[in-house]
Amino acid sequence: MLLNIENLRKSFETPDGSVLTVVDIPAFSLDSGQQTALCGTSGSGKTTFLNLIAGILKPDGGRVELDGCPISEAGEAGRDRLRARTIGYIFQTFNLLQGYTCIENVLLGMSFGPGADRRWARELLGRVGLGQRLDHFPRQLSTGQQQRVAVARALANRPKLVLADEPTGNLDPTSAAESLGLIRETCRENGAALLLVSHDRGVLDQFDNVRDLADINRAAAWPGAGEAKP
Repeated sequence: MLLNIENLRKSFETPDGSVLTVVDIPAFSLDSGQQTALCGTSGSGKTTFLNLIAGILKPDGGRVELDGCPISEAGEAGRDRLRARTIGYIFQTFNLLQGYTCIENVLLGMSFGPGADRRWARELLGRVGLGQRLDHFPRQLSTGQQQRVAVARALANRPKLVLADEPTGNLDPTSAAESLGLIRETCRENGAALLLVSHDRGVLDQFDNVRDLADINRAAAWPGAGEAKP
């Protein structure tokens, strides 16, 4: 089992001083190579859940074990190392560095893992159709092309798990279909598991395994759970 979660819990303080529990998940798991889509209403905690898995957020309680290592129990430096070695994250807003070229964005992603490998970076960008735009800056690319850079960067360290947060949300239908196919294909090629979050029914219908966050998250049934948008 690649990912194993037990009694994961995360709360936030609201503006009025009360505490809102956004994530309260008794159990969740993902096998190596498995591709799962996660759906849920806006504000239901999908992004918070991914950030807890990635170690970007530290849980209030519970355990996240990734590839046999308890990322939830590690210190900040340990979480950073494990994330760089094991996880590729495709953010909804891409999070590309605007002052760096395509290949530099991918190489910088590699620097947090085993180290920069220009040959592999060029190969990845070629696979996503950007072999002729290595030295272009994000502002010189279309939205779909920026998404492809984000995919290449997420796969740069050959992760065992790819997390994708609404990766098609900013794309037109044609680009969305191409991007989804690209993400799934590259995960299969690299043997990576995929956990993709989306509210788009057209995206969800492409997956054999779809989980509704409300079915696994006890917090989703609590009053006010859908009001926060972490």
